[in-house]
Amino acid sequence: MDECRQSVTAVDLADDDSMDDCRHECFKTISSVFNLHNTSTTHELSVYLDGQRLRHECHPTYLRVTLDRTLSYREHLTKTAGKMKNRNNLLMKLAGSTWDASANTLWSSALVLCYSAAEYCAQVWSRSAHKSQVNVQLNSTMRLICGTLRSTPLPWLPVLSNI
Repeated sequence: MDECRQSVTAVDLADDDSMDDCRHECFKTISSVFNLHNTSTTHELSVYLDGQRLRHECHPTYLRVTLDRTLSYREHLTKTAGKMKNRNNLLMKLAGSTWDASANTLWSSALVLCYSAAEYCAQVWSRSAHKSQVNVQLNSTMRLICGTLRSTPLPWLPVLSNI
């Protein structure tokens, strides 16, 4: 591991000929290392681009999906569940207001606000052990749409909310 660390720290990415056509901004570019060896998880590599050291990040984001060392997507799913909780609060205010909060309005608002956030890259994290955080918020969204209580069986929620 030490040999690898020494060889990587000496690399200057700007010297690579394949980078000639690429535009890069050092303040947006980060470095990250995923290692299964538990004692080496806190090591940071010194990667330089145009003479500037790239910032190290433990949980990088790629295509709006937050990655972690174990690829359990816990950070991503926690953030997604938080977003959905905030959006469910907006739907609750809409459902409890005197505006035109018909079932059709709630249904389309839920699809746009909650389901779009929940289903983004769902194929990537669908087998994660932490997906229940998002499922709880989706169940709450479906209960808001159809106006059911918590005693309603979960298999009936998509049928009643027409999703």
